[in-house]
Amino acid sequence: MKTWQKLKKNPQLWDKYFVREKVLTAIRRFFQDRKFHEVETPTLIARPPAESYLEVFETTLLDRARNPSKAYLSTSPEVPLKKLLVAGIGNCFALTKSFRNTETQSDLHNPEFTILEWYRVHANYKDIMEDCEELVLFINTYLERMGSNPRNLRPTELMYQRKHVDLSAPWERLSVAQSFAKWAGIDFGEFLDFTKAKEIAMNKGYRVEKQTTWEELYNQIFLNEIEPHLGRGKPTILYDFPSAMGALAKKKQSDPRFAERFEFYIEGLELGDCYSELTDAKEQKERFERELVEIKRLGKTFYAYDNDFIDALKVGLPTCSGIAVGVDRLVMLFANTKKIQDILFFPSEELFNKTS
Repeated sequence: MKTWQKLKKNPQLWDKYFVREKVLTAIRRFFQDRKFHEVETPTLIARPPAESYLEVFETTLLDRARNPSKAYLSTSPEVPLKKLLVAGIGNCFALTKSFRNTETQSDLHNPEFTILEWYRVHANYKDIMEDCEELVLFINTYLERMGSNPRNLRPTELMYQRKHVDLSAPWERLSVAQSFAKWAGIDFGEFLDFTKAKEIAMNKGYRVEKQTTWEELYNQIFLNEIEPHLGRGKPTILYDFPSAMGALAKKKQSDPRFAERFEFYIEGLELGDCYSELTDAKEQKERFERELVEIKRLGKTFYAYDNDFIDALKVGLPTCSGIAVGVDRLVMLFANTKKIQDILFFPSEELFNKTS
C-alpha cells in the first residue's frame, strides 16, 4: 500500500509524518540563532568525492546539441560547502537531499535521503560534539513546546521504543579502541595489524577469505559486537576512528594511526559522522587516489574525483570541523519509529512496486 493510501485510510498517521516539518524548523532556528549561513548546494554534480564505501548514481547530462557528458547525484553537500569555506563564508550549514545507490531493503536507509551538514571554522571535532548535544536537546525542547512529546517527560528526556533516553550533556564519550576492549575483548593496537586482525576475527568465528580487507574485518566485529550497545539510555559519542576510515579527516597529531572523527548514537541509531577536516591538498589527493583504487577493486561505478576541490584546498581551507547528520533518522527518533519508511511520504521502496 502506498503512503498516500495509508494516510487516507488512517488519518491518525498524519501526526507522525508531520514530525519532519517540526524537526526541520527546529534545525533552521538552531543555526540561525547561532548566525550560521544556510547554503543551497547542488544535487547534480560533475564529480563526487572519492569514497569507496559508497555507491553513486550516475546519469547523462545533455547539452542543447544533445552532446552527452557524465554527471552524478550528490552523495553529500560536503565538497561544495568546503569550497565556500575556502572563499570565506564562515560558519555554514546545508539541509538538502543526497543520494546513495544500493541503499535499499533496509529499515534505516533510503537511496534518496535528507542530510544536514554544518561546518565551524577555527574549530575541531570536540567543538562539534558540543554542537550535537545542544542541537538534539534544542529539537527535543522545540517539539515539546509544539506538543509532539509526551507531557510526562522532562525537557531533557526522550522516549524511544519504550526506552527513556537522557539527552542532557555531557553525553557518553568512548573511543573506538575503548569500545573494542569493552564489548569485544579486543586490544585494538593488535587489531590494527592486518595479520593479527585476521587471526582475531577467525578465532571469533567470522568469515575471513583471501580477499577480505582489514576494513571488512573491522566492520564485521563493529556491527555485531559494538554498535548494538551504543547510545543506550544516554547518547554515545564514539570517537578516534582508525585513520584508514576517515578519507577526509585530519589525523591525530598524538597518534596518526587514528583520525579526529566521531559518530554519535542514540538507542542504537547512528545519527551523525564528524571530522576535524583535512586541509592538506597533497594528502587529500593521495587519499582520493587510494579510494579510487578500492572503488575499482570492489567493482563499483568508477569516476574521476573533483580536482576543483583539490585546487580549492591548495588556496587554503581554514582550520574547521564539520558533521553530516541523517535527518530522516533524527525524524525516526523523534517520531518514535524503527522504520525509515514510516516517516517518508514517498519512500524509494515504492519504486520497486510499480503495479500498485
